[in-house]
Formats: sequence, structure tokens, C-alpha cells
Amino acid sequence: MQGETLKIFFSGIGGSGVSAIAGFMADKGHIIFGSDRAFDKDPGHPLKKTFQSMGITIVPQDGTGIDDTFAFAVFSTAVEPDKPEIIKAKSLGVPVKTRPEYLAEITASFNTIAVAGTSGKSTTSGMLAFLMKGLGLGPNFLGGGRVKQFKSFSNPGNFLTGNSNYLVIEACESDGTIVNYKPRHSIILNLDLDHHTIDKTAQMFQTLMENTKGKVLINADDMNLQKIKKENAITFSIHDPSHYKAEGITYHPFGTDFSVHGTRFSLSLPGEYNLCNALSCIAFLSEIGISRGDIASVLPDFQGIKRRFDIHLNDVERLVIDDYAHNPHKISSFMKAMKHQREKICYIFQPHGFGPTRLMKKEYITAFAENLRAADHLILLPIYYVGGTASKAISSQDLADGISACGKSVEVVQKREDILRKVHDYKTYVVFGARDETLSDLAKEIAEAIVRP
Repeated sequence: MQGETLKIFFSGIGGSGVSAIAGFMADKGHIIFGSDRAFDKDPGHPLKKTFQSMGITIVPQDGTGIDDTFAFAVFSTAVEPDKPEIIKAKSLGVPVKTRPEYLAEITASFNTIAVAGTSGKSTTSGMLAFLMKGLGLGPNFLGGGRVKQFKSFSNPGNFLTGNSNYLVIEACESDGTIVNYKPRHSIILNLDLDHHTIDKTAQMFQTLMENTKGKVLINADDMNLQKIKKENAITFSIHDPSHYKAEGITYHPFGTDFSVHGTRFSLSLPGEYNLCNALSCIAFLSEIGISRGDIASVLPDFQGIKRRFDIHLNDVERLVIDDYAHNPHKISSFMKAMKHQREKICYIFQPHGFGPTRLMKKEYITAFAENLRAADHLILLPIYYVGGTASKAISSQDLADGISACGKSVEVVQKREDILRKVHDYKTYVVFGARDETLSDLAKEIAEAIVRP
């Protein structure tokens, strides 16, 4: 990343992955231009203002912002190949790269730690970067989630520039390009159904491990990870034997205390799934020579990722939480943690995408059927749709019918206003689902409405 100053164009700069790389490169001193359809629709978009505050030039997503002075142009995988900017770049001879291709290039130039898994990689990669920063290791970081303590006027929270050669990345398997990463070290958190079948994802994780030059850390509790093998892997766990096993665990409503090899740790995030995330970080840092006592001194300060167990209201009677949980594994883990919070909960879930909902229909129904208690209620919003050619031959009602057949309380609500009209029916609300930032707005509206008489 050292050397000449580059002039780079990012199309779809508002996306979680692209925005991190664009901000990172701007912070490294490069000249950055970018565009996004969301900014065209909303000129006052807060992320647009954040980019402009760090010196990034935002232009319309119509091709007019690209000329032949750019070293190359990076495109979000959400930008279709027939869009004006791709056509313009190619006509001018400007090299075109996809976001995953460029991320693979960046990782090759650092001592990269890739954090993979079908759940928890945003929190874990952010936690690891936070701990490394607090421990004086000067890490760089490229994530998909926004670390609350990295967020500032000029940083959305999903990147960090440091003075070392360490780079922590969230290695997402969704588009299959994870097989192109060649990291120094890898952490594999878990393996479950999400964007692909378990077997297909297992093959990708296997390739990632084979491409890893140094240490590979694996969750010993995850049965599906036994499908992939690597000699000399370092293991961490809560239940099964491992190199780094949590002992003396005490779960609190909003945190967890535990020990690893005699060192006592406190984590300011709830649930078994966050304990697993923390164990992977403790294991990795221990393996590179950091004392567990030093790790324990920094861990309690980590406040988490935006839209991961975000509390909008918490008083003696009422609780409103917003979360990103969206696949069956995440939902089950999250709901298990919520059972420690309140006895009667109204869950509000918005499925993301027609394709994923169709792929995971059976697993969605099972996750809710197993975790909804007799006093709980589930409200399903319509499937979130951002465009494209996906078949719409499934609906939230299909999920509701399956969950209801298991004897659970569930309904589909088309308009969010209908939820607000009956907000006093419950004292604890959980809003969750992926991608759609307005779900946070809904949680905020519920929190404000529930305190009104």
C-alpha cells in the first residue's frame, strides 16, 4: 500500500464492503472518487456526507464522473455490467475490478488475518481489530459491520488504518470469491446454511484454509466444520475439548464472564455466540504471543457492531432491541440470548431476499419453531427486495404458515404502522433482519411509542 498516490473510482461506494475499502484507501492518502444510486436518490444521505468529510469526491452514477485519469475503477458486485459507468470505463481503457478482486489484491500486500464463517464474522473481525488496536499492535481493518468505537465524523466504522503490516478482514463467502484470498492467518467461526449449501460453503472454507500460510483457528464445537480438515489447526470452544476452552462461564443479561487457562475475562456483549466470537480472538492473540492478562484488560471495553444487539430502550419494564440476525443460525443464537432478557417477547423479523428465503425456508421455520416460547409472538414483515430478477414465488406468509403449524404465535403485517398502533400489547420488542437500515428506524419508533401513555 506504499508508493505512488493512486486515483481510484468506486462504483457502488455506499455498500458495506466497497465503502470500507474506499475509506481505507482515502485514509492511506489516495485520491478517491465514487458514486452510488442511493446518493442519487438521497443527496443528503449521511454516508455521502461522511465520505465528503474525508475528501472523497461523490459524483452521479451515470458515467459522467469517469475519465481516463483513473488508475482503475472498482465496482460493487451489485452494479450490473450494463450500467453506464462500467461501459464508460471499458471504453476509455480504464482497468475494471470487482470489489472482491480488489480486496484480494489488498490482502496479498499485508500480513492478513481473514475472519470467516456463516455467522459472527463482522463482530469477530471488528473485535479483533479493536483488541489489536488497544494492545498497541497498530492494525489495519476492512470489515462489513461498523464498529461502534471506530465510528467518527470521517469514518463509518467499517475500516481502520494502522501503522503495522497487520490487516484484519471480514472474509465473506457469499459471492464465492473467498477462495481467492491468500491470508497469513485464518479464523473459521462456524458453518451453516446461508448464501449457499453447507457442502458448497465447506469447500470454500477448505480452500481458504489451504491458501492460509500461517495459523488456522477453528471452532471445535461446530459439527459442520468437521467436514473440513487441516492438520495442526488451533481450536477454541465452549463445550467440546479444544486448545482454548471457556471455563467457569457466567452469562449475564448484557455480558458474560469466563476463564481461559486460568485467566478471567469479562465480555460486554451477551450470549453464547458472542462468547464464541471472543474466544476466537483470545485464541489468535495468544497464538501470536500476546499475554492473556493483557487481552483481558482490553476486552471489556469493546462495545460491539452497529445493529448487533443495539439497545434502543431499556428500563425496568420495557426493552427494545435492534439486530442484524438474518439466517437461521444467527436467528437461533440471537433468540437463545434473548431468553435471558425477558419472559415475554414480541419478535419482528424481515426476511432478506426472495432467493435466500426460498433456500432457507425449512430452516427458518425450524429456527422460529424451536425458539419461540408459549408467551412469545412473531411478526413477519414482507420480504425485503432491492431489485433484480429473482423469482418472487415465496412470501412471508409461507414462513408464517409453517411456524403456525408448529403451534407458535405468528402473523404477517404488511404495514409497519400497524405494529405501532398496537405497540402497548408487549413490553419487549426485538426488530431484526439484514441490509435494511430502516429497521433501526422502526426500532427507534417502537421505543418512542412504547413509553407514551
